[in-house]
This record gives sequence, C-alpha cells and structure tokens, in this order.
Amino acid sequence: MRVLLVEDDTLLGDGIRAGLRQDGYVVDWFTNGEDAEAALAVEAFDLMVLDLGLPGRDGLEVLNRLRRKGSKVPVLILTARDTVADRVKGLDVGGDDYMVKPFDLDELSARARALIRRSKGRASPTLEIGGLMLDPAAHEVSYEGHAIDLSPKEFAVLQTLMENAGKVVSRSRLQDSIYGWEQDVESNAVEVHVHHLRKKLSSKLIRTIRGVGYMVEKQK
Repeated sequence: MRVLLVEDDTLLGDGIRAGLRQDGYVVDWFTNGEDAEAALAVEAFDLMVLDLGLPGRDGLEVLNRLRRKGSKVPVLILTARDTVADRVKGLDVGGDDYMVKPFDLDELSARARALIRRSKGRASPTLEIGGLMLDPAAHEVSYEGHAIDLSPKEFAVLQTLMENAGKVVSRSRLQDSIYGWEQDVESNAVEVHVHHLRKKLSSKLIRTIRGVGYMVEKQK
C-alpha cells in the first residue's frame, strides 16, 4: 500500500514515515502542498496523510482542490488545531478522518488500515480467498491452514493482488505498491516477487495475463 505523507515538521514527518514503513507501507513524503498536488497528479496513492498547517498552500486548500478534481483517495488529517469547529471544517471539506497532535503511531496505523479497507469496499479486517488468508494488521499470511513466511515486499504484492481480486493488476501498479520514488528498482523486481509467491503458496494462485499484468481469481 502506498501512502502520500504531507507534513512540514521534519522531525514528526521522519517519525511518521519510519512508523508507516515499519508497518509495511511505501511512503512518499513531501513538506508542502504544491509538491503534494504534483505527486497526486502523476501517481495513484492508497491514502494521503495530510497536515493542515503547511507553508504556502495550507492543508485545507490542498484538500479542497483535491476533492474538486474528483479524487476519491482517502485522507487522514493531522493537525494541532483541536477545536470542534476545526475538526468539522476539515471533515466537511473532504477529510475522511482526523487526528490531533500529538498522537500515537499505533493508532495512526490502525486508522490508516481502516480508511484503506473502507476505500476498497471491505468490512472485514482480513483478506480471504479460498484457503488463502492475509491479515494486514498482524502482517500474517496463511494458506490452507499453514502460516507462510513472506518478505515485506512479497506481502505488499500479495495484498495488492488480493485487494483487487478478479481484476488484472498491471506490473507498473504492483511496482508502485512496493517502491517509492527514492528507491532503486530492478527491471524484473515484480516478476521475482511473484515467482517467490508462487513457490511459497501455489503455482496456480497468481495468473499471468501476458502483456497486461497479474491477477488473483475471486472465490466463486
């Protein structure tokens, strides 16, 4: 899952990025609204974590412009503004959830998972297809009752495929789900992770759609 973090406090931003990465998220971090809008114009994110007190174009303006363009990316607002009026305004402009600083990183991760889950149309906190089960919170995978040990990137690829079960996910979309802009990517990285998943789970679990991408079938 790929997160866009917009926070101008470098100490706080570094802590949030580290915490989210530890929980398996790919995080692209910007310190102003203009750069965040540019990133949103060229990349698909699963969640935006947005500070309101940004230099130049503040968070509310960024959020308002985002919603006017029709973007449905879930937005978790972070702010030191703790009055009821501030919270109401942030939610009415288009925020999906609101956290007042200071906050606990475990709660931030839990709220991020809930927002992403709802944006995907899921009620259950776990993903289950046939004998395959993936728990995003615990970072656990089991197949036919047996625990499966996956690397963080293998986990991210599998989660993206399961979130989109029944749909073809392009190679570039899978690559975006496991690598941020500042990371070097091997040309065959996605193919390697899919190969490892097939060896650890089942050779028939992930279908290759030649020239398009990969797909996990929905359970009938």
